[in-house]
Amino acid sequence: MTHDTHPSGAPWRNFYGRFKAKGMRPAQEAYLDEDLPGLSVPNVSWEDNPEREKIDLGALFAGRDVWLEVGFGGGEHLVHQGETYPDVGIIGCEPFVNGVAMLLGKLRKSAAENIRVHAGDARDLMDVLPTASISKAFLLYPDPWPKKRHHRRRFVTPEHLEPLYRVLKPGAEFRVATDIPDYVRQTIEEVPRAGFEWLAERPEDWREPWADWLSTRYEQKALREGRVPHYMTFRRV
Repeated sequence: MTHDTHPSGAPWRNFYGRFKAKGMRPAQEAYLDEDLPGLSVPNVSWEDNPEREKIDLGALFAGRDVWLEVGFGGGEHLVHQGETYPDVGIIGCEPFVNGVAMLLGKLRKSAAENIRVHAGDARDLMDVLPTASISKAFLLYPDPWPKKRHHRRRFVTPEHLEPLYRVLKPGAEFRVATDIPDYVRQTIEEVPRAGFEWLAERPEDWREPWADWLSTRYEQKALREGRVPHYMTFRRV
């Protein structure tokens, strides 16, 4: 499966890595079969919504504010946010099927009922989100695409930031966490160009995690390997 061509026919660069790994347990397969259909955001796929009509978030989340996490990995942060803020609705996007299965397993043990899932590319979801409909967005330890020729595939490029800007409400917060120095550089260069204000005033503002942060397995790996996490907060102007 490749994403070099968008379903519309236009060129489209893939900013994700692999989509499925080996070793999925039978229980995880069951989560995907039994739980994912009921938790999926409807009418996102090109097959179900070829006209790319905007989805009704008010109906999906009973009129609550809606947050978005792009690439939730194993779902630790997503579930934590759902439990911490039960009065908002949260959509998590993740194309890596094993990560989706891990999230579903966590949700079976959680009281959170305000989480919905798009098991695919975030750009497909942003196509059908209404303009100025998202109150907060997260991009946490995204795929670093370390080779220079692949930097254009990173999320912090106009191809992805422009649709994100469109769907965020004015004043909405966009949080980015990464342990890759060059990703930090590209983020603080590209995100403000896309219409976001960087809120850091002191170095410690982007060296200290957010007050409601839950350390993820990706951050734990970075710390074990001696890499320094950075936490950047932007506001949609």
